[in-house]
Amino acid sequence: MHKLVLITILLGSSMGLFAQNNISPITSSMLIFPAQDKHVHGSSLVALPNGDLLSVWFYGNGERNSDDVKLMGARLSKGSKVWSEPFLMADTPNLPDCNPVLFLNQKGKLFLVWIAVQSNRWEQSILRVKTSTNYTASGAPIWEWQDNILLKMDDRFAQEIAAKLKQLPSHGIGWSGYAPKYDEMINAAAIDPMKRNLGWMTRIKPLLIGENRIVLPLYSDGFNLSIMAISDDQGSTWRPSLPVVGRGPIQPALVLKKNGHILAMMRDSGDDPARVHLSESVDQGESWTPTIKTDIPNTASVELLALQDGRLAFLGNDIKDGRYRLQLYLSADEGKSWAWKIPIEQVEPGKGSFSYPSLLQTSDGMVRMTYSSHIGTNQKSIKYVVLDPTKIK
Repeated sequence: MHKLVLITILLGSSMGLFAQNNISPITSSMLIFPAQDKHVHGSSLVALPNGDLLSVWFYGNGERNSDDVKLMGARLSKGSKVWSEPFLMADTPNLPDCNPVLFLNQKGKLFLVWIAVQSNRWEQSILRVKTSTNYTASGAPIWEWQDNILLKMDDRFAQEIAAKLKQLPSHGIGWSGYAPKYDEMINAAAIDPMKRNLGWMTRIKPLLIGENRIVLPLYSDGFNLSIMAISDDQGSTWRPSLPVVGRGPIQPALVLKKNGHILAMMRDSGDDPARVHLSESVDQGESWTPTIKTDIPNTASVELLALQDGRLAFLGNDIKDGRYRLQLYLSADEGKSWAWKIPIEQVEPGKGSFSYPSLLQTSDGMVRMTYSSHIGTNQKSIKYVVLDPTKIK
């Protein structure tokens, strides 16, 4: 990949869209690296204490049929308008690496958590982690420690799934007259120790609570639902929460509400209608209400952020048939209603794909995001967008 400064003019179908006061809240937009033909996806973005931004994504020929997929990263140094040349962040030998998540713990240690995909099957994925305290120089962080995150689900996992499925509305979908229904298949899989302890995948940044707790959202394409990995020692050790049960709630995005509850909004991987799923935890992520579907259409992406002005930001594919639109919602009442909707990307169906966003707000108040930008078959990159929320009134 070669260095490229590609700041898109905020016009046209993808970015020329304005807030209610006719002043665009988007202040800049660029591709992190030149668009190319290999698969690039699943970016994560973190703001470092020295003012740099660090991004990571996975890159290769596709994790379902190739083992060359690795994690690449780039740095936007403080004061710079140009992202660095991409550099290697992680590469597990002979396995594809995917879905990276970058974050700082309460002490400022940098974490990179991702999955190594065994047998080219997502449900066989293994969680991996690297950490660094030496990450301010140019290029990749100097990684000081690496390991796997191994979570062991006990019988409470199956018991919770069975109990919470019963609390959901009745569901008559089955595969045929001689095949079990969806709920029965999930219950049967939950009893199997091999199935319930493998295949948990990262996608979205964790929630830090207090001085020690980290709640890292995970999901399973095998179970088609989610759990949290919880650490009470700033990321040194991890254990699983009870599952977030619904019919298709995956890739949770988390925020802490003013009353101390955790709100989770999730991508819909279940049956129609395709809508964002919602759940809450009253015990800091240990257990979760059965999911309900909101009114927000969804097929591919969700991301959440509590803004400094008290509003809640949701970023996702708010359509029912693809990834050709990415839109930012803002709420002044913790998600009960969404008074502002700011289009970030939109093209005609089949003309492009924008998904898997990462969202943060830096100390200057600016909202910064990265996401996969795929135009056609050979124009694939990670896009970086900066937005001023004070212009959204």
